[in-house]
Amino acid sequence: MDPFLLAAIEEAELGLAEGGIPIGSVLVHDGAIVGRGHNRRVQKGSTVLHAEMDALENAGRRSARFYRECTLYTTLSPCPMCSGAVVLYGIPRVVIGENRSFMGEEQWLCSHGVALEVRQDERCIGLMRDFMHDNPTLWAEDIGE
Repeated sequence: MDPFLLAAIEEAELGLAEGGIPIGSVLVHDGAIVGRGHNRRVQKGSTVLHAEMDALENAGRRSARFYRECTLYTTLSPCPMCSGAVVLYGIPRVVIGENRSFMGEEQWLCSHGVALEVRQDERCIGLMRDFMHDNPTLWAEDIGE
């Protein structure tokens, strides 16, 4: 398995173990993880702390050039907010663990020149399937329904 997607899955599992939503993300630059994160909306009482936002926050302040050399790995298709951050910072590539549970703004990302790779990883699919079944109200809240 791709070590970067595996790292994102480990973040998702950590979020679930903390009582949160099992979505994880890592930001990779030059073959190394520079930011890791998971959805912390429940844990922090946050409105915006999705996995991708957490990974970007944990990567710290960087130059525009830096982001243009990164790949963002995420276990689930990015929502409008996270997709906006990808475009805002010029991240050119996103690797998505799965988009069966939730289809984010993939077409919009592509229209802004972002290269996407969707893996349909069974571990990612299982995490979300089980979580959505067990926590439908919390899941609806997370996606703004």
